Amino acid sequence: MKNYLIKLIISTILIVVLSHFLKIEITDYTAAIFMAVALSFLNTFLKPILVLFTIPVTIFTLGLFLLVINAIIVKVADYFIDGINVPTFITAIVFSILLSISQYILNKIFVDE
Repeated sequence: MKNYLIKLIISTILIVVLSHFLKIEITDYTAAIFMAVALSFLNTFLKPILVLFTIPVTIFTLGLFLLVINAIIVKVADYFIDGINVPTFITAIVFSILLSISQYILNKIFVDE
């Protein structure tokens, strides 16, 4: 539970920081917290289903279609969270790439496994 909370805090901070660099509008910090929670749940439950249904496309594109799946997850979370606005699909792709890389690095530093 402690590791999950640390990962959630890291994700929230990264969402706020990345929103300043990209054209993502966040109304308040609670929206960023809800976005982190929504991304966590969507990555846990929806992403495996999408990956399963798109295995042929993912193999054909040598795994690059997973970037599209990550962007779809971001846009779905954007749809459900009122205080977040991700304007374009390209912004969602760049956001998901930067968020994934940043989360990987910071989780290796701060989370005990």
